[in-house]
Amino acid sequence: MLSRLLKTVALTSAIAVAPLTAAQAQSTLKIATATINDVQHEWDKVFAEELEALVPGAVTTEIYPASQLGSIPRMSEGVLLGTIEAFTTPTSFMSNVDPRFQAFDVPGLFQTPEEVRAVIHDPEYREHLEEMFLDKGLRVIGAIYNSPTVLFTVDEVDSLAGIEGLKVRTFASPLQVQPMEQLGATPLPLALSEVIPQLQSGGLDGMLVGMPVLTAFKYYDVGSSILDLRFAEIVSLTVMNEGFFQMQTPEVQEAIIEAGRAAEEQVFSWGVENVERTYNVWTENGGQIHELSADDQAEMEAGFAEVTEAVLSSQPEVRAEYERILALVEAYRAE
Repeated sequence: MLSRLLKTVALTSAIAVAPLTAAQAQSTLKIATATINDVQHEWDKVFAEELEALVPGAVTTEIYPASQLGSIPRMSEGVLLGTIEAFTTPTSFMSNVDPRFQAFDVPGLFQTPEEVRAVIHDPEYREHLEEMFLDKGLRVIGAIYNSPTVLFTVDEVDSLAGIEGLKVRTFASPLQVQPMEQLGATPLPLALSEVIPQLQSGGLDGMLVGMPVLTAFKYYDVGSSILDLRFAEIVSLTVMNEGFFQMQTPEVQEAIIEAGRAAEEQVFSWGVENVERTYNVWTENGGQIHELSADDQAEMEAGFAEVTEAVLSSQPEVRAEYERILALVEAYRAE
């Protein structure tokens, strides 16, 4: 299915890079995301404002949060085919398109938001990141610190032992699926729009997620327990259909890149502060937040390190990307 889709993308991109006509001078840019009122949605809004300021009237930007244009798999397909011009999502949900997206998901890679920022704004790495997926017909126009990973459960869980046997929604990346398997849970990669019905029916017991999603969609009405694992910092990217990008004038192309980078700078602090706000919102609505004991934390991290090594050993292209990111993180820590 995916291979046929990528062949279609290649053909679509080849058609799309034909010379502009006068009728193509003004474009409509649809940006889709599964979330709302979080840093992804905020980036989309700021990007639209920045782009309009740089090239007034050249592009009409339409923002579709909360899965208005379909489930996550459908939005991923849409940006590949060009029916959606851009898609903002955690990197994990694009790993079926290119395994290198997984490099950002390695447990323990990032320990702070500032480390994420240092990597995505390193000039040399940034140019590499923006063009890394052009062979798939995608251009990265935004890279965003999202939030730490927590485990939401309908029933209270405050230890590793409590995770065993749970049915847990994960992101699609093997580096979320396999860690949950290592803890004895049953991972189920599902689109965000499918999660609440499954939690309410008993098809799911919990989900790996960033806290802002839980408060934006009022998950405290479904369950009240958070296990604050924080084994990874979620990174979101906005990917644009390269065919659409190539259809724009050089001025608009430059503006898209500039607007994306400017939006990141503006929303970084907003995103960090929003994570803290959402912790407060959670408790204000009766939610509980648990942390692992020191022994459980050490056991989890050791197990996840084994999983990571197994995944990276089988995917050298992911390991190479991970090591490139890790070198930047270590350089930042050494400063």
